[in-house]
Amino acid sequence: MLDKLAGIESRYEEINRLLLEIGSNYQRAAELNKERIDLEPIYTKAQEYRQLLKRLEDARNMLAGEEDEEIRALAEAEFADLEPRIAVLEKEIKALLVPKDPRDDKNVIMEVRAGTGGDEAAIFAADLYRMYSRYAERQNWKVEVLSQSDIGIGGFKEIIFLVKGKGAYSKLKYESGVHRVQRVPVTEAQGRIHTSTATVAVLAEVEEVDIQIPESDLKMDVFRSSSAGGQNVQKNATAIRLTHLPTGMVVACQDERSQLQNRLRAMAILRARLYEAEEEKRRSTQEAARRSQVGTGVRSEKIRTYNYPQSRITDHRINLSVFNLPAVMQGDIDEFVEELSTRDEAERLAATGLDDDE
Repeated sequence: MLDKLAGIESRYEEINRLLLEIGSNYQRAAELNKERIDLEPIYTKAQEYRQLLKRLEDARNMLAGEEDEEIRALAEAEFADLEPRIAVLEKEIKALLVPKDPRDDKNVIMEVRAGTGGDEAAIFAADLYRMYSRYAERQNWKVEVLSQSDIGIGGFKEIIFLVKGKGAYSKLKYESGVHRVQRVPVTEAQGRIHTSTATVAVLAEVEEVDIQIPESDLKMDVFRSSSAGGQNVQKNATAIRLTHLPTGMVVACQDERSQLQNRLRAMAILRARLYEAEEEKRRSTQEAARRSQVGTGVRSEKIRTYNYPQSRITDHRINLSVFNLPAVMQGDIDEFVEELSTRDEAERLAATGLDDDE
């Protein structure tokens, strides 16, 4: 680890020198300053780490060569104080050295779809949407529905929504996958427990500069929005369906009252999906075995089970069960988010080889 820190310290000091010599090249200065800001926390910790190691070595030498009991006692006290501080600092440095996902600070587009289970699956999809909305409120994030297809009894075949807030992707990215619910549906006369599923996809919001889509790659269809009828029927065709010709990917938006707004929303969703598809390709070349984000939605594929009779939620990826289902469905998912984040960081740390350092 010291070798890695030496390289970072050297680069940080080199950047400081370059910034003093750069003159009026403001773009290059901005690039270097951003790199400097990214390296500064590690550099600061590295300097502190070296100082503590030096003090520890001095205390060790004092214990080895000093016969005066009073001085030895001071050295032992210093040793006992420094060892745990160094251990904590090592852990902090390793966490800083783990490569960060560049998407972590981005907003997210979440797609929740009913899986197997008919109307009950659609109702569960609505429950998940509310759970994430409540969680977003707890984080002081904003939620904006981009597209929805409801079944008229409080459920969604599909709902796509944007979550705006710093670090939204870093916390919600672990929610991707198949969610399973076990409960007695309100429509079940005999009180039998049913199992249904909903799939969740979490996509980082992507700016136009991050992924550009040529107009020649798009086919746009305009149609009238479906509605409940009566006064709500739109006489003008404002709904948009975009087809990305190279991939066949289709996105439709009809919730806004203008073609322009629906097109902007459809483009945001399409960019996010295409970016995620490229990320999937990139990761698949780096990982020997990886799990797809959503799966097919069948009952056997699951990342989390919500068991209502037992008030139990189990995350199968980390074998964590909690028994406070009402609170979780109101957005209290921090325990899962934190544990999944910790496990993910540990795996990424192991991949760097830092965890094997002495």
